Amino acid sequence: MSTAPQTTPAAPGGCPLTADFLPPNMRKHVDPAAPAPLRMMAAKALVPLAPADMLGALFMLTFDPDAGVRETAAKTAAALPDRFSAGLRDEGVSAPVLGWFLSLLSAKDVYAEMLVLNPTTPDEAVAEVARGCSAKIAEIIGQNQLRVLRHENIIRNLCTNPNASPALIDNVCDFAVRSGMAIADVPQMQAARVRVFGPAAVPPEPGPTAEEILKEFSDDGAKDAPGQEEEEAAPMPEGKKLSLTQRVMKMSIAQKIKLATLGNKEARSLLIRDTNKLVCTAVIRSPRITDGEVLNSASNKAVNEEVLRIIYNSREFTKNYKIKMALLKNPKLPLSVGMKFLNTLRENDLKELSRDKNVPSALQGVAKKMIEKKNEPKKTDDK
Repeated sequence: MSTAPQTTPAAPGGCPLTADFLPPNMRKHVDPAAPAPLRMMAAKALVPLAPADMLGALFMLTFDPDAGVRETAAKTAAALPDRFSAGLRDEGVSAPVLGWFLSLLSAKDVYAEMLVLNPTTPDEAVAEVARGCSAKIAEIIGQNQLRVLRHENIIRNLCTNPNASPALIDNVCDFAVRSGMAIADVPQMQAARVRVFGPAAVPPEPGPTAEEILKEFSDDGAKDAPGQEEEEAAPMPEGKKLSLTQRVMKMSIAQKIKLATLGNKEARSLLIRDTNKLVCTAVIRSPRITDGEVLNSASNKAVNEEVLRIIYNSREFTKNYKIKMALLKNPKLPLSVGMKFLNTLRENDLKELSRDKNVPSALQGVAKKMIEKKNEPKKTDDK
């Protein structure tokens, strides 16, 4: 008996998501063409979905053509059942979904904390919450150094939050100033500059800005042509690359992070090797990073351990079989993570790893035992 291929239903009008993240048999619950009672079941959280999938479904249903479905989905999300709360800390949930839930649940510290700590939650949503969140959430936001340097409105809004302690504001602003960030319209940042450099001291030369370096990449033709994949972009001439490398080294940490987030493949290839953990972390979390770059980092035995941790903890990255294989050959991969990945390999790849002398010996030994177990003759009962 043949079955028709599953198709992904169209997203409701205006919704930035499609239903691809849902199991095929559950996509009907967000399909605008499906009967309204089916969609209403999902809007009431009455369908058997994993927490992360339920968050996405509720978000999609707030774009539903039926006003009743839209209102029910929003009401369910605002009073999120505890059994779905684990989805709020899942890095695999789409950024627009997490940002929307943070706006809904910002007054509930237990949920706001999960969302603020989730690196996939958009910086813009965190900045908005920073205006009036509780002292506890303000402290968590202020401690996330990468976000603070990546999105200046987080500092700007924290400084206006009446619940944020003066000590927190001073610490955040001092760190930002030391990292090369300057926000002229924030008095607390000006006070921090005096504390850090002294009332008469001349601040250090700030170095090139991310915008200047981006323009140089663009002028050189290293920026991708319209429709061109970054993986296929022509390499920069060596002389120009050396000159830009020297200029990038003179950038402040804050500007490097901005360049890592907004720049192209050439910029990221320079910054992934930076000795500052925040900078290389910003590279691997860049929304523009390609699978090829992630594969290179996963293969690099000298890669920063935090970068490697982000890769092996990412469901999105480890869906790529080549990346998973590269991780298994990296001696920095924790044994417990490697053993989990071994169980997902094809048999011929498992055999290859068991013989590969570049694979850490402990992992190689586990792979050999798995092969031996698979090749054991099946025992039959004597009759």
